[in-house]
Amino acid sequence: MSRAIDGSKRKEHRKKILKQAKGFRGRRRTNYKTAKDAVAKALSYAYRDRRDRKGDFRKIWIIRISAACRQVGLSYSRFIDGLNKAGIAINRKVLANLVIEDEEAFKAIAEKAKQALGA
Repeated sequence: MSRAIDGSKRKEHRKKILKQAKGFRGRRRTNYKTAKDAVAKALSYAYRDRRDRKGDFRKIWIIRISAACRQVGLSYSRFIDGLNKAGIAINRKVLANLVIEDEEAFKAIAEKAKQALGA
């Protein structure tokens, strides 16, 4: 029996890979062999980076909180320690949002943290 080289399944699979390679540069966009490798690598990076994004956001939040703490006269680590001692359980995402949207509320929380450190 002869081998099918132009079957619909084969064409569909190649079309799918080349469609995913849209926007790639050079042969990676048009040549199936290179596009296949490029798409596989891109998908693995996308999978990895969806997880890394969570850590990136956390870094941004910490930087924002730290900058706001410096204005109040605390270091970031002392601020977090003060929050723990004061029994205030607010996550970093909410704290960073407070820094941006409601500075007065953040300053009030920072004062509570300072009091807890002094006591």
